[in-house]
Amino acid sequence: MTTPIDEARLRGLTPGVLAVLVRRGADFAAAEDAVQDALVEAVRVWPADPPRDPKGWLVTVAWRRFLDATRADTARRRREDLVDREPDPGPTPAADDTLQLYFLCAHPSLTPSSAVPLTLRAVGGLTTRQIAQAYLVPEATMAQRISRAKRTVSGVRFDQPGDVATVLRVLYLVFNEGYSGDVDLVAEAIRLTRRLAAAIDHPEVAGLLALMLLHHARRAARIAPDGSLVPLAEQDRGRWDTSAIAEGIGILQAALARDRLGEFQAQAAVAALHADAPTAEETDWVQIVEWYDELARLTDSPVVRLNRAVAVGEADGPRAGLAALAALDDSLPRYTAVAAYLHERDGDLATAARLYAEAARKAPNLAERDHLTRQAARLNSRRSR
Repeated sequence: MTTPIDEARLRGLTPGVLAVLVRRGADFAAAEDAVQDALVEAVRVWPADPPRDPKGWLVTVAWRRFLDATRADTARRRREDLVDREPDPGPTPAADDTLQLYFLCAHPSLTPSSAVPLTLRAVGGLTTRQIAQAYLVPEATMAQRISRAKRTVSGVRFDQPGDVATVLRVLYLVFNEGYSGDVDLVAEAIRLTRRLAAAIDHPEVAGLLALMLLHHARRAARIAPDGSLVPLAEQDRGRWDTSAIAEGIGILQAALARDRLGEFQAQAAVAALHADAPTAEETDWVQIVEWYDELARLTDSPVVRLNRAVAVGEADGPRAGLAALAALDDSLPRYTAVAAYLHERDGDLATAARLYAEAARKAPNLAERDHLTRQAARLNSRRSR
C-alpha cells in the first residue's frame, strides 16, 4: 500500500534540512544540490515507505549525497576534510536556521532576477522545473540562473546578519510574479512570508504579510469568466475572501500599533481601506490620499505619486488628479492609462479614448492591453451615438 506524498509538507522541510547541512560545514551550493537530490529520492521512496522522522531522513540522505560529491571532488581539499566528520546518527537538531537562509538568498550581491528563483528553490523547496514554468522560461535557462546565484553566495558566511528590507523586497517580487505554471507563486509568497513572520518580530514583515493577504483576498473577483481584467471599482465584492481580509487587517492593526511605520504597512493600509469599503462609491479616498502622502515620504517613489494622482482624482475631482499627474514624468509606466481614466472622469471622452488606445500599445502584458483596448472602443462607441 502506498501513501500519497504531501508535497507542501516536503517543501516546508527544505530550508531546515539545507540549514543543517550548511551548519555542519557544507558549502551552500553543494548543500543545496544535495538537498534537491534528497527531495527527489523522497518523492520516489516515501509513498511506499514513509519515514517516522521525515526531516531526519532528508538530512541523512542529503548529507550522504553531499559526502559522495565531496569524495568525488578531490581537488577541493576543504571539502575533503569534512568527510571524516560525519556526525553520529540520532535525532535532527531542533534549531531552525530558516531565517539565515532568507537573508542568504536575498543577499545584496544578487540581482532580483537571481534572488527570487534562489529563494523559491532553497527556502521554498520548489524544483527548477517548477520555477522555470512559473517564469515561462526553459528549464535550462532557469538552471543556469540558479547556479550563478548559488556560486555568488557560496562564499558568504552563514552567520552574517542579513538585511530584512532586502528579504522583504525579494518576497514581494515573488508575490508579484503571479500565477503562471503549476505553482501558484502568490500562495508561495504568502507561505514564505508567514514563516518569516513566525521567525522574526518585525512590523514591516507583518505589514508585507497583511498586504499580501489583502490583495490576494480579491483574487477571485479580479478576472472575468472570459479572462478579461475586472477593475477594482467593478469587482463583485461578494466574491472577496472575507477571512483573508479580516486576518490581514488584524495583522496590520497590530503592526501599526507599534508606531514603526514602513513602506509595506502603508501599502497595506491603502489595501485595507479598499477592502473595508462596502461599495466602490463608499471608499474613503481622503484617507487613501493621506496614506499615499506617507508612502511618498517613505519611498520618494514616482510610482507612488502616480497612484496618489488617481486617489486625488477620486477625493478632490478629476481636474485635481490631472494637476497632480502633470507634475510627474509622462514616461512612467501606466502614466498614459491614468491620464486616460482621469480625462474620462472629467468628461473629455475624445482625449480619453485616444489615451486608452495609446496606453494599450504600451501595456506590459496581454490582459492589460486587451482591457485598455476595450476601454478605448467603449468610449469611441459612446461618442459615435
